[in-house]
Amino acid sequence: MLIDNSVYNQSYIEDCEVCCNPIQITAQFVDTELTAFQANSIEQ
Repeated sequence: MLIDNSVYNQSYIEDCEVCCNPIQITAQFVDTELTAFQANSIEQ
């Protein structure tokens, strides 16, 4: 998984590479430094 550190607050959904279930990814950056990261399963 690659996350663009030029976008300060971002949230998107990506499929798991192992089980193909969707995962909501949330990341926050300050001056290109990762300050918060969260990955939550969105089981269907």
